[in-house]
Amino acid sequence: MTTPLSVLDLSPISTGSDARGAIRNTIDLARHAEAWGYRRYWVAEHHFVAVASSAPTELIALIAAATETIRVGSAAVQAGYRTSASVVEAFGTVDALYPGRLDLGLGRSAHRLPQLRAPGTPPPPRPTVVRDGVVVPPPFSPAQIRDTSRLAASLEALRLPGAEPLDYAEQVAEIRALLAGTYTTADGIHLRAVPGEGAGVQVWLFGSSGGESAQLAGRLGLPFVANYHVSPGTILETVAGYRTAFRPSEQFPEPYLVVSADVVVAEGEARARHLASTYGHWVASVRSGAGATEYLDPDTAPPLTDYQRQLVDDRVNTQFVGTPAAVAARLSALQQLTRADELVITSVTHRHEDRLASHRLLAREWGLAGAGAA
Repeated sequence: MTTPLSVLDLSPISTGSDARGAIRNTIDLARHAEAWGYRRYWVAEHHFVAVASSAPTELIALIAAATETIRVGSAAVQAGYRTSASVVEAFGTVDALYPGRLDLGLGRSAHRLPQLRAPGTPPPPRPTVVRDGVVVPPPFSPAQIRDTSRLAASLEALRLPGAEPLDYAEQVAEIRALLAGTYTTADGIHLRAVPGEGAGVQVWLFGSSGGESAQLAGRLGLPFVANYHVSPGTILETVAGYRTAFRPSEQFPEPYLVVSADVVVAEGEARARHLASTYGHWVASVRSGAGATEYLDPDTAPPLTDYQRQLVDDRVNTQFVGTPAAVAARLSALQQLTRADELVITSVTHRHEDRLASHRLLAREWGLAGAGAA
């Protein structure tokens, strides 16, 4: 298997632990991921919930300092809460000490507030289909969330009073111009980001549909990440939206697509399913509107309620859980269906030791360099 594997880490906080422990676990996993042959180590950005990745640039700097060669990046910076200059200067600062290793992933989360205020009605139901061994469930609709008040309050708290996010395409253009040294204000004044200009930072876009993010990445000839682990029901249109819109760029004459997946790997099937049994609780806490709660211990967690199960069926049914061979086979099917150039996996368990084992076992099964001696 030659398709590269990378890691997406949400820095989850388990019951009985805290943010300090989660950050230490992230650094530890990053060091192991580098040794086992993973190509990239990306961190997410979430706020006011039980994950410790609320400050991705600072966390990226810590990971870069603790590793030597693995690429490190954001998946993705919620750019709408920041000025373009602050994003470029922050990444430029880290790049000054760890040049050529940073991936600047940009997301549209800051533009979701209008959707939360008026979520609309659920789309017509679609059946679950299996395409070449890959489960594609009906898309999840935000209209299924009963209470969006907490999430809306969180998004509001991240903005300065009265501020509205810049148009996404416009902000992506500003960030790229600042990195390239071609940024000019509306008044015609040339400004330079120091540090930032000329930094060896690769810009990525992330998306869960075939809409604006996928199409913008395609038009600009940028690499793109399709979030199967977040929105498995829209993976086919997301990939198609990017490929259809793609126009060659100097750096990427062909599309470069990464597809994400959520996995839990253990030596035995029963053990893997036990470790993954509280994943549904975690996703349900997000989709209920309460925000991600602490990751529960599978030894003591209660069963999912009917409402929770309804919220998370698509995610639970598309999580890749099992032995190394079984999970690798399912990932290979996902790669072949989407023609992904790379896969990025996220693996969350209550105990850090089990999360390390999940990444190690998959790396060895996939044939990553360095994993054979693990």
